[in-house]
Amino acid sequence: MIDNKIVRTRIAPSPTGEYHVGHLRTCLYDYALAKKNNGQFIIRIEDTDQKRFVPGSMERTLQVIKDYGLQWDEGPDIGGPYGPYIQTQRLEIYQKYIQELLDKGLAYRCFCTQERLDELRATQKAAKQVPRYDQHCLHLTPEEIQKNIDAKVPYTIRMVIPKNETIIFEDVIRGKIKFNTNDIDDQVLIKSNGIPTYHFAAVVDDHLMEISHVFRGEEWLTSTPKHLLLYRYFGWEPPKIAHLTVLLNPDGKGKLSKRHGATSARSFLEEGYLPEAMLNFLMFLGWNPGDNREFFTLDEFVQAFSLDHLHKKSPVFDRKKLDYLNGYYIRQKSNDELKVLFKKFLPQASDEQINILLPVLKERIVKLSDLQPQTKFIFEDVDYDKSLLLEYKDKEMSKDLVLDMISKTKDIMSQIDDFKASNIQAKIDELLKSDNWSNEENKVGKYFMVFRVAICGSKFTPPVVDCLPALGKEKTIHKLDLAISKLTS
Repeated sequence: MIDNKIVRTRIAPSPTGEYHVGHLRTCLYDYALAKKNNGQFIIRIEDTDQKRFVPGSMERTLQVIKDYGLQWDEGPDIGGPYGPYIQTQRLEIYQKYIQELLDKGLAYRCFCTQERLDELRATQKAAKQVPRYDQHCLHLTPEEIQKNIDAKVPYTIRMVIPKNETIIFEDVIRGKIKFNTNDIDDQVLIKSNGIPTYHFAAVVDDHLMEISHVFRGEEWLTSTPKHLLLYRYFGWEPPKIAHLTVLLNPDGKGKLSKRHGATSARSFLEEGYLPEAMLNFLMFLGWNPGDNREFFTLDEFVQAFSLDHLHKKSPVFDRKKLDYLNGYYIRQKSNDELKVLFKKFLPQASDEQINILLPVLKERIVKLSDLQPQTKFIFEDVDYDKSLLLEYKDKEMSKDLVLDMISKTKDIMSQIDDFKASNIQAKIDELLKSDNWSNEENKVGKYFMVFRVAICGSKFTPPVVDCLPALGKEKTIHKLDLAISKLTS
């Protein structure tokens, strides 16, 4: 417990698309704080933005959080004592509390049309004023309000913001923060369709669900005074709030965006990043352990997590660091564990091929999606320009020399009965020790460059000899024949 209070944290994803990796970091911190203090970690679905609702998004979000190994104690799928855990199923609850604010005169109905609001905003912008509602409907008489209601004029419900007041709160990460209420707009709490906005529903739900700590992005910082006013209006104690830094693009410029690669939590799994590597990476994007450790299991992170070590400075989403961690975690896997993962990312490979490739590629890949391009030559004929066969360190070898290398290689491959790597390497060694190409400088380097291109269609390949048993004798000879035909056509 913290301050003798049961720790209850929550994440509240909106079912409007894929779950962002930045939200996953928030989820990780929520999980760690709750588990560290023997509390509860809750998932609540905030689906009040029906215009952006994406069918199936809630289920995909819950599944991806589960795929990362973060299990919740209460939520829409498992229930709990504070449900429902989907906001559109809580509309009657919100109506009770909005009526309380109306009765106290702390909220009011706004009948302004969208056209009037747009015109007001345009006028304020032209006058270089901060766009905000002018409280036109705050001063309607009870008779005018009832007349509009009887006429079924659509309306929203706004909160009353007091004038000339300073709101001060202590952010867990940033310390004391002040806001002047003159800079705060009369926020809409209930939309014209009767559904609450995030600001109202989140405050009501966090109170009723007894949430003790709220982690959220720094973009919500300016909304905090509105939320604190609502807590005051209801006479409730607010939770402790921590506004996490944004994640920066790998170049350190701007908020993490898709133009720098994947940003959804699921896309990283689909690329072949391991959940434990991703979590280890995200742990350090806003937190540090206070020492030089860089590898943490989830359980170790829970034990080490502390609010005191959260950062104020926005971290860079360093993909090179992520690749380093992922490569490390891949190499810590047992061969049996890796066979399952290799099969998932190389579904066209047989079990025998995977057994051959696994020890060869385990040390070379940084993510599992690297397997496809590195083994493409095994499953298809890779097209390439014949000039690749002749190039060596920006110089061109003679066609006769290259043809001789490939032809003799085909001959020795045909002689191998047991097509395993050691036998293949022995035959190649015998060929290279013969007098063939004895006048050639760097003949070994030239030979293997030609060999790699002939087999793989590229100069940059995994260890070819070790991979050949997975390709097989027949297909190896076939690829050598293709190389010969390129040079002779």
